[in-house]
Amino acid sequence: MTDKNSSKKLADKLFPIKIDIDETDILNIPPESRRLHTETYDFTVASINDFLLNGNIFIPEFQREYVWNRVQASRLIESLVIQCPIPVIYLNQERDEKLSVIDGNQRLQSIKLFLNDSYELRGLTTYPELEGLNYSSLDPRIKRHILNRTLRCIAILKDTHPQIKFEIFERLNTGAVQLNPQEIRHGVYHGPLIDLIDTLAKEPVWKEITGFKSDKRMRGNELILRFIALYENLDNYQKPLSSFLNNFCEAQQKPSNDKILEWKSIFLKTVKDIKSYLGKYAFRTFDDNGNLIKNINAALFDAQMVGFSKFRPNLKNEVKDSIITDIKSLYVEERFKESITAGTSTTSFVKYRIRRFKEFLEKY
Repeated sequence: MTDKNSSKKLADKLFPIKIDIDETDILNIPPESRRLHTETYDFTVASINDFLLNGNIFIPEFQREYVWNRVQASRLIESLVIQCPIPVIYLNQERDEKLSVIDGNQRLQSIKLFLNDSYELRGLTTYPELEGLNYSSLDPRIKRHILNRTLRCIAILKDTHPQIKFEIFERLNTGAVQLNPQEIRHGVYHGPLIDLIDTLAKEPVWKEITGFKSDKRMRGNELILRFIALYENLDNYQKPLSSFLNNFCEAQQKPSNDKILEWKSIFLKTVKDIKSYLGKYAFRTFDDNGNLIKNINAALFDAQMVGFSKFRPNLKNEVKDSIITDIKSLYVEERFKESITAGTSTTSFVKYRIRRFKEFLEKY
């Protein structure tokens, strides 16, 4: 008689959770591996609702905001009743065989909410007789009709290369609010690294130094990823920056606990050092009149974060004022200024501004 351990061992062989992924860019992927691997399913509404309830289909954290109004949701339910075709829903097959939603979040949530009596039908045009009714109030025949309707779902299989998945996420990004690259990474590369970045983005010292009180679009998360990637892999940086970050997320999707603790420690120490030494001047430049610019300069962020992390000076309080004066002089150096204002993701500029800022710190 077999036991659960035997089943787990077989599942580990058939559906491994942890895999080794080489760091690579799309153009370095063999042409035959750039193809999208998909499978098509026709799930009934009843099945989809069950899958959503038990987690076999889930909506990633970055996509969970529900924005449809009751009329939009009601019109979808009415479309199911009249057998109007529903747009294809795109899913991503995870390593554990679960399916995450890429495109179709609003439709799936509208169905799930209606089947759980969370709203009454509003704004119907074809069947106004159903106006004001919730799911439980419908005639059993109409309920069965809705439950038996099928929705076409296309799943991007786990065998698809992660970089190709990222490209597809961008192409299928059709929601009312377009996802930015970091939000897409949050879905494609979710795991310990992304979890760490989410945690660090909530640190009070980070919010204080950046001014990010509410960061729903993950701008701060991307900056934290930039720091960790450049701290860990600066020597191998190549533009474009977006691909560099994607490659890092891909290669480091399952880092060790020791590595996670190292990144967390160095990030917090670096942010605290910068707060202590630079204060409100952290990550900000000056206008032509010498006034501080409020918005963060991401290129300067790279230089200061990696510079401080690689060289941690022991500054005395009396030199803190002079360091701000000296920084202003650094910012107007022709090459340094160019490296943080134009062509900022160029390989030579990224490496130069970090090296130059480290040299600046070494004076103290």
